[in-house]
Amino acid sequence: MKFMLPSTKMANAIRALAMDAVQQANSGHPGMPMGMAEIAVALWSSHYRHNPANPTWLNRDRFLLSNGHGSMLHYALLHLTGYDLTMLDLQSFRQLHSKTPGHPEVGVTPGIETTTGPLGQGIANAVGMALSEQLLAAEFNQPGFDIVNHHTYVFLGDGCMMEGISHEVCSLAGTLGLNKLIALYDDNGISIDGKVEGWFTDDTPKRFEAYGWNVIRAVDGHDVDAVDAAIGAAKTSSKPTLICCKTIIGKGAPNLQGGEKVHGAALGHTEIAAARAYLDWDAAPFDIPAEVYAAWDAKEQGRKVEQDWNTRFAAYRAAFPQKAAELVRRMRGELPATFDAALAAAIAACVEKKEHIATRKASQNAIQALAPVLPELLGGSADLTGSNLTNWKECVALRAGKPGNHINYGVREFGMSAIMNGVALHGGFIPFGATFLTFSDYSRNALRMAALMKLRSIFVFTHDSIGLGEDGPTHQSVEHVSSLRLIPNLDNWRPCDTVESAVAWGAALKRKDGPSTLIFSRQNLPYQERTGEQIVNITRGGYVLNDVAEAKVILIATGSEVELAVSAAQALRAEGIAVRVVSMPSTDVFDRQDAAYKASVLTKGMPRVALEAGVTDFWYKYVGLEGAVVGIDTFGESAPAPALLKHFGFTVDNVVAKVKSVLLA
Repeated sequence: MKFMLPSTKMANAIRALAMDAVQQANSGHPGMPMGMAEIAVALWSSHYRHNPANPTWLNRDRFLLSNGHGSMLHYALLHLTGYDLTMLDLQSFRQLHSKTPGHPEVGVTPGIETTTGPLGQGIANAVGMALSEQLLAAEFNQPGFDIVNHHTYVFLGDGCMMEGISHEVCSLAGTLGLNKLIALYDDNGISIDGKVEGWFTDDTPKRFEAYGWNVIRAVDGHDVDAVDAAIGAAKTSSKPTLICCKTIIGKGAPNLQGGEKVHGAALGHTEIAAARAYLDWDAAPFDIPAEVYAAWDAKEQGRKVEQDWNTRFAAYRAAFPQKAAELVRRMRGELPATFDAALAAAIAACVEKKEHIATRKASQNAIQALAPVLPELLGGSADLTGSNLTNWKECVALRAGKPGNHINYGVREFGMSAIMNGVALHGGFIPFGATFLTFSDYSRNALRMAALMKLRSIFVFTHDSIGLGEDGPTHQSVEHVSSLRLIPNLDNWRPCDTVESAVAWGAALKRKDGPSTLIFSRQNLPYQERTGEQIVNITRGGYVLNDVAEAKVILIATGSEVELAVSAAQALRAEGIAVRVVSMPSTDVFDRQDAAYKASVLTKGMPRVALEAGVTDFWYKYVGLEGAVVGIDTFGESAPAPALLKHFGFTVDNVVAKVKSVLLA
């Protein structure tokens, strides 16, 4: 590897920018950027293929900072190599609406591939990206045309290694042989509380060797040539690679390096002055010498790398026009022209068959109808395929060395969800994965990250209430649906029958600005009759399912409780009480509708009663304090579903009584 000036000066530019930005913000984490500076020089100067002028170039390498608290490392690299990130942006580190937030955020800073900060999820996203690259390469590359051919690089630290999610995803990455994944481990032995030897004594290299990784041990993380050689060796492996880099946290701060105090606080003006002298760095704060910029500048090299690929892709397009067009479509996230017709046919089939089935089965029917026109659909389940019903007739199980479109994630709910996010970030696939609704708790932070990043990840949750029966309160979801609704930008769908299930799948697949959950029942639910207009209105999240003239009260329900609402309405009408039934499969979508539409569904001044087999608090936003909610504010019990529903008051008699009490109030 050759440099225009000593690599130590290139590394010290990162250190200086990290020190200065954190000091100006009086907030941040200088220790990791200073400790990993030489590792960054080795990777970004010799191996990382990217184009600063086009951060979304299709065949770029992906770089992720799993230890995202060290964000100034990434921002310094982006600035120095020529991305649209100015020195003023660096000076605005951690300030309101800046392009340099405290942790890297995709969509905010050009060149950032994923949002990181919750430790371990960056490496999980990286697994999803490496998996996407492998699958796309198998599908689209042709002899003489390696159109999809890039690496995924990830930096991670002790915190990522301690988080349980790293065990989940790295185990699966080894099993699948994701050899384009290269992780560089910042092994500095320090975390916030001090030396990790008191709480983290794993033999990490052995752990990864047991996973089936290629492990390169004991690399001096401050020796650029050694790191460079390790990365070169990793690129020849048939396995994912972990490069264990021994480093000193905060290297360059003479009085603080090697200890926890340098991890997450500004160094202070006195220590920064000492560091400048120690590093022989005499430039003023936020001043980078011209020769340093010249050494780091990647714009011309990036232009050439992309242009070479564009030339090859033009030849590929000429030889394989259909494959080229398909790859471009999928990387753009556009659905095929045949999708709307397939969705309409799936809904029409539901109307024709009028099936009385569990919505988890209705979901599988929708997948079966839509998958043939969606080659980008990449499904899976966390060891519950036969219960979640996420497979379809033509799906192929993914195995090491054998491409597929259905992933057996094993019992790895959190890992599954974060890998899906990586797949969505990479592009080329629409990922969905499934587990029981109660285990959405295991996935929670990945769901939140999907919503924060506005990803098209689809989370399927079945066995959605006490209606699953004998498995008892550990498996019976009570608070889960309401708590998922509290996550901003997450659309949650809980359909009541086959038609709503198909519509929900269509909405989730069409949505490009955020994730969706699809929440399905274990027990059979009846088909509900509707007009064509009502079917259209399902897409609005809530609609009038059943109405009579001069209705005096509104019953609002979701999922399995819509059947109960319809039956209770019939009983009330028999007593001369006119009732409107509103099905609200997605409160999130309904809340985004215009005021006039919402008023047409939930008429102002009309008393309301909500029904859902879950906690009641959420529903008072719709029924008001003067309304009522039929729900469950305790944990469930182990018993057959019919006995449980009766025990917890999900009966026509109880709903009728609630309605009468509201009308009399």
